[in-house]
Amino acid sequence: MKTTRWTAALTGTAAALAMATAVPATAAPDPLGRFHHQRLTWKPCTLGPGDEIGTELDKAGARCAGVTVPLDYTRPDGRTITVAISRLAASGPRIGTMILNGGGPGPALDMPPYMRGIMGEAGTRYDLVAMDPRSLGRSTPVDCGWPAGTWIKGAGVTRRSYGRAAAFAKDLAARCARTNAGMLPHISTRNIARDMDVVRSALGERKVSYNGASYGTVLGQVYASMFPGRLDRVVLDSSQDLFTWGPRTLVGVEQANERGLAGWAAWTAERDAEYRLGDTRTAVLATVHRILKASGRAPLAVGRHRLDDTMVPLVLFTALDTDEDAARANLAASVRVLADAAAGRPARPTPQLDEQLTYLLTGAEGRDASGQAAIICGDGAAPRDPALYWRDVQRTRHAAPMFGPVSHNIGPCAFWPTRPAEPPTRAVGPLPALMVAATGDTRTIYERNEVVHRQLRGSRMITLPANVHAPYQRGYPNTCVMTTVNGYLLTGRLPGRDLTCPPEPGQLS
Repeated sequence: MKTTRWTAALTGTAAALAMATAVPATAAPDPLGRFHHQRLTWKPCTLGPGDEIGTELDKAGARCAGVTVPLDYTRPDGRTITVAISRLAASGPRIGTMILNGGGPGPALDMPPYMRGIMGEAGTRYDLVAMDPRSLGRSTPVDCGWPAGTWIKGAGVTRRSYGRAAAFAKDLAARCARTNAGMLPHISTRNIARDMDVVRSALGERKVSYNGASYGTVLGQVYASMFPGRLDRVVLDSSQDLFTWGPRTLVGVEQANERGLAGWAAWTAERDAEYRLGDTRTAVLATVHRILKASGRAPLAVGRHRLDDTMVPLVLFTALDTDEDAARANLAASVRVLADAAAGRPARPTPQLDEQLTYLLTGAEGRDASGQAAIICGDGAAPRDPALYWRDVQRTRHAAPMFGPVSHNIGPCAFWPTRPAEPPTRAVGPLPALMVAATGDTRTIYERNEVVHRQLRGSRMITLPANVHAPYQRGYPNTCVMTTVNGYLLTGRLPGRDLTCPPEPGQLS
């Protein structure tokens, strides 16, 4: 299901926001002038002991600054917030500034050193700038005190399980209503794009280049629509279309994840002597579904953690974003532990599984989860009737038994205390971007990349036959992808046509 379409003309708040976005046709005073022309103070990035992100940035030679932006762009003289940015200056002949976003939505401040390594020779030619989006990381974070690192759950195998998932989602929204009511109306991708344009101007740049993956492609498209002509070279890695972006963006990805699970099962069956999960793909999948059913009867005891049937699919879902052997081996080891737990045997998690369950089941990363949800709920309205979600879950169980109840499940946006302040962006127009898309992507499925490609006139798309999300930014081992993208970043010349990069030996599932 697509997010709610807005059909009314812009009035009131939305009209004021549109005025804040528009480029004045005359020499009228810029209402955002004090933000556009602010002087940035660059400092070391480390905030104190234990700040691993700051330490790594400083070690790489990056510097950090805070950029002042309006909380509400319709009231630029009102309350302000701070957006945190990092910059790793060019060390070779400078091409320009490139803004980075790695998706999520999540913090991005740590990206410049990593991306410099991914970009090869082009990495030293740009000032690499990363921005924590408002509500996340160091950019006036929304912290609702959530008890888990994700707002995503499965609906479980019974109506009672679904009731628990719905109560969980309702509690998450209520926590944000109690603690961050003043911030929530102003958190959206459109406002993050406005913040990004303030960053561009404060850096003294007429144009910036942009490199975004996953949600970062949403931000890139929204920015291009709101501020046409201000982007130079653009890379969109695993693109999400603007029509299905929003609170129900996972609807439609379930089949890709079922196929990803089947591919992993075939890989695991070939290694049955090591993992003992089944010697055929069918047998491995049967083991996985037995685990799910057992968790529906009683939570599985895995070390200090307890997993019910709303969470077991998440262990699989979060591990199916690449077909690389190391990731598949980690998942097979995790499922081996879950199989022991489902059989009533002592189950001690591997270090990787313990880290994953700590993220999924505790509040250690809850701050970023609530900031992420604030953006998604601010970008589009969600249906409010819990019965609608349950009907959708039931309809999809046969075709997608493991992941249909995840993609169609209810989330906190169904109970969110505020409504989106303005219509979502749908149209972009011409944008000569270089896109990278994998045919087996389980997050931004290939069909959505095709939609974006058709919408962005002048774009070129690299297709990679692989089961991987964000192959370029991930550094997925494919020479064709990496050399094509980095060649474009060096020269600014797009390929003359769309192209398909063959997989490296042993990669195609």
